[in-house]
Amino acid sequence: MAIAMKTLVMKFGGASLVDCKCFSAIAEIILQRLEEFPQIAVVVSAMGDTTNQLIELAKKVHPDPPRREYDMLLTVGERVSISLLAMALALKQHEAFSFTGSQSGIITCSRHADARIIEVRPHRLLPYLQLGNIIIVAGFQGVSREGMITTLGRGGGDISAVALGIALGAEKVEFYKDVPGVYSNDPKCDPKAELFGQLTYDEALKIAENGAKVLHPRSILLAKNNRLPLHVRSFMSTKDNIAKGTVIFDQFLIKPSQPLFEAIH
Repeated sequence: MAIAMKTLVMKFGGASLVDCKCFSAIAEIILQRLEEFPQIAVVVSAMGDTTNQLIELAKKVHPDPPRREYDMLLTVGERVSISLLAMALALKQHEAFSFTGSQSGIITCSRHADARIIEVRPHRLLPYLQLGNIIIVAGFQGVSREGMITTLGRGGGDISAVALGIALGAEKVEFYKDVPGVYSNDPKCDPKAELFGQLTYDEALKIAENGAKVLHPRSILLAKNNRLPLHVRSFMSTKDNIAKGTVIFDQFLIKPSQPLFEAIH
């Protein structure tokens, strides 16, 4: 019988992708994590302000663009990121393959611009992972059962990462941000803000719902429902402080027998 290998999902947001030089730095972080996790899936957002620029472009053409075409346009940003990161890893002599949300099997409801994930079918990804390749998935997007491209709304890349982690049976999902972890307040505004080393899902959810933008509340709730550990870290961290950051987990929760994704509402 084949031995299941440890799988890690890593999520990099737009703040870590401000220019093309950032892809090399991110590739180094990914390769460092390969020392512990033989199977790695990476979820990335669009570079910097790309999504905002695409929204502005759409509204120059149509003040209230059709939602279907709006989603089709906005998913371009993540497709640029996944391909460039795969190139950066190839330059470092490690094969990586990029996939859109639909290619990754992220199935959503039919609502455009704010879709909910119904299920994840990662069948196309598994052979690449099992061969030791890094897979890179476009966050923030999926496909409806009718075959239409959809987006998950602002912060949807976090939700994509957790959903993919659930489907792949990952050990945890690591989120790489421009802050060292989750704080009691915005550390950029409050120098006395406390950095939390560990939080329960409910504690993290309360902080997120009170306005903190470190993680999307829907991603925390999805992780809670499936008892999937989350780890918020800085993309400026080094190999020496890989364990630092904020771990979000609750050991007293019972893991469901089947994956639970988002309710449609």
